[in-house]
Amino acid sequence: MSLSRHFSLAQGALALSALVTAATLYAATQDGPTESASRTNAQAGMTPMQQAAFVEPMLGEYCSRCHNDIDNVAGLSVEDLKADDLRTGRHGAEWEKILRRVAAGEMPPHGKAQPAPDMRAAFVNWLDTSRAGYLAANPDPGQAAIRRLNRVEYANAVRDLLSLDVDFSRELPADNSGFGFDNISDVLSVSPTLMERYVAVAGKVGRLATGLTSRREIVTTWQVPKDGSVQNSGVPAWNERAGADLPLASRGGYAHRYYARHDGEYEIAAWLNSNSNNETDRMVEDRVSLRVPMKAGSHLVALSFRRTVAPSEAVQVLHNDTDKVPMPLEAPRMLPLDVWVDGKLAKTLNVPSYRMHQRYSQQNFPRDVLQVDVAGPFNAAGIPDTPSRRAVYLCKPRKASEEEACAARIVSALARRAWRRPVGGFDIAPLMRIYAAERKASDFEQGIEAALEAMLVSPEFLFVVERDPQGAMPGSVARVSDLELATRLSLFLWSSIPDERLLTLAEQGKLSQPAVRNAEIARMLADPRAKALTTNFAGQWLYLRNLDQQRPDIDVFPQFDTRLKAAMATETEMFFTDVLRANRPLLDFISADYTFLNQRLAQHYGIPGVSGPAFRRVSLDPAWHRGGLLGQASILTVTSYGNHTSVVKRGKWILDNMLAAAPPPPPPDIPALKTEHDGRMLTARQQLEMHRINPTCAACHVKMDPLGFSLENFDAVGAWRMVDAGQPIDAAATMPDGAKFEGIGGLQSILMDRKDEFTRAFTERLMTYALARGLTANDMPSVRAISADAAADQYRIQSVIQGIAASPAFTLRRVPDRFKTAYFGANQRRILK
Repeated sequence: MSLSRHFSLAQGALALSALVTAATLYAATQDGPTESASRTNAQAGMTPMQQAAFVEPMLGEYCSRCHNDIDNVAGLSVEDLKADDLRTGRHGAEWEKILRRVAAGEMPPHGKAQPAPDMRAAFVNWLDTSRAGYLAANPDPGQAAIRRLNRVEYANAVRDLLSLDVDFSRELPADNSGFGFDNISDVLSVSPTLMERYVAVAGKVGRLATGLTSRREIVTTWQVPKDGSVQNSGVPAWNERAGADLPLASRGGYAHRYYARHDGEYEIAAWLNSNSNNETDRMVEDRVSLRVPMKAGSHLVALSFRRTVAPSEAVQVLHNDTDKVPMPLEAPRMLPLDVWVDGKLAKTLNVPSYRMHQRYSQQNFPRDVLQVDVAGPFNAAGIPDTPSRRAVYLCKPRKASEEEACAARIVSALARRAWRRPVGGFDIAPLMRIYAAERKASDFEQGIEAALEAMLVSPEFLFVVERDPQGAMPGSVARVSDLELATRLSLFLWSSIPDERLLTLAEQGKLSQPAVRNAEIARMLADPRAKALTTNFAGQWLYLRNLDQQRPDIDVFPQFDTRLKAAMATETEMFFTDVLRANRPLLDFISADYTFLNQRLAQHYGIPGVSGPAFRRVSLDPAWHRGGLLGQASILTVTSYGNHTSVVKRGKWILDNMLAAAPPPPPPDIPALKTEHDGRMLTARQQLEMHRINPTCAACHVKMDPLGFSLENFDAVGAWRMVDAGQPIDAAATMPDGAKFEGIGGLQSILMDRKDEFTRAFTERLMTYALARGLTANDMPSVRAISADAAADQYRIQSVIQGIAASPAFTLRRVPDRFKTAYFGANQRRILK
């Protein structure tokens, strides 16, 4: 349903009658009992003056004592606000702030005089529909901004443009974040140093894509993440498969994608853990290797031990050169280490179960891989035939006279995809000059490679370039073209450039048709590239990217290790992806009765009946205290400290990410919580009770702490517990409005009661990501309309995505100041010269 349709229905059927009812109630509180129905009929045609007679006295009675020009509490004064503002669009930010706080029941504050419930509802409805009506007639897509592709979008665009299965994102500096995401236009700045990196990466991309890389042997190294806590804990996890890319009947090892630059031989070497007291040494006794033939292109290289092999006995036997009497030491057993390339067994290497060395030996830990090196190519032959070369060289001239026409065809085809629009001779002329210069100095293929490099550092590729309609006045609002809409959609759903189908529909002018656009959204979400929404949107919305930096104290949590951490992330990623692709209700994020587990994570949760390293969908019993995001260890871990839980961090996470009601930042110099008092350890509840003695602290904690307390049965790595600091855990809580609940089940009930608030919060987060900017007050009516439409569609997630893609902020654009346009155009021409 469109925003204008939402407004017309709501205004006619809800807002006016509610406002009249509220005015009647207001009069009744002043003059005595009144017949509501007769008042409603009599005042159905309220004038702006009559509206002002209702609204402005309400602000004066319930708001102005704190929100005036003198006190200015929370930076808000209502003294200049008039009912007519809603007709003219003035003071939009102030009215939105009032609407949000009054609708949430937070204003007037508890303990102060409150309007009657019907009056509050009427005020909220009148304010909501009035703002929606004004913005339907006067859409505001926000300030137009020139946005750079962030490093993930750049890498994905290169992958899709050139069929080059190499992740170049780590070749570029990390991007700054704003409003919770790293694709926000305001923070994606460009510096000379960054441009130097883009030029360097473009050179590497161009050479790999065209196959014109050096044949010199180079070594690529991967460090295998290990933390040792599994062995220290005594948990028999040594027999686990180390990753989804490794064979099912394997343990340990490592797998990674490797791009072979040429056909030839490559040496795969593994450095094994020494089983000595010095794990960081790399000694010849711990290195094994073999050579395998590889074709140019991407390959999955994997090494793994067989699961049936038992580990070395956990008995330490040492001897060193300081011993006067050498200690006897049994000879190590031989373990089979399988080396795989693209899922095929290349060779089995037999390695000793521990290092034999003159100075020391030790049999404590199972053998595993610490580092993998791939070196090559050796004996490289010819120019490789790869998908990327086929994507670049669409034609092959047989004689010199055909070269320029072929080059123009290649450059035009690549530029059309890279720049996301049709191109002509004028557009590619700078690239053709670069081609011609390099062709003169070298050959045809080198000329194409040089033109490709220039294309990849051009502003048309690095930036989202949107053009103003001819004759458009600065500051006016215009609909984006279908081609620009295609780019917005592909960056939103794929973090990449449009594919051929999307680009063709845009060139035909069909993409702006709602039915075509929604069909494309469904197609794009079913595509593997939609994984970008999980890794980039959900990864930042849910703080999953922080999980890798989480370092729980293994003395406190000896069961925590790298594989458990990876399993935590996989559960949440698979859960979000399932909701997205199956078009499930958003409410599953609050209280789903299923999740995705493997044996390791199921044991961590205390859930029986799950065996093996593979993840599968598991139906949840309420007795297991799981379900939804808040029952997942990834969320519980990133909202904790390394050695204890944090009621505050968990409560703030819920307010911020599930209710879009983030508390203000804490004042400076807040003292740390006291962990003990009078010689006894304090529970989290006792620590915060002492902290809230300070009234300044209590104002924010009264909102956060009840939410966090309800999750105290989960420890800092998401395992269930009943005791903290030697005392039984009290997971009971009371909301500021007096609602009482207990534990995760009670918290889920509280959030389900506020499911419309959660839907709006999710829509805000996803819309921020989709627009690549922070939302303004003028975006909020669209957020509420999209949320209402999703609620009517059983809260299905794709309804929110479709609503965002159809919103004014996504389909319209404000024409910027002419100076900015001219400046950007001049710099674009300068870079391409």
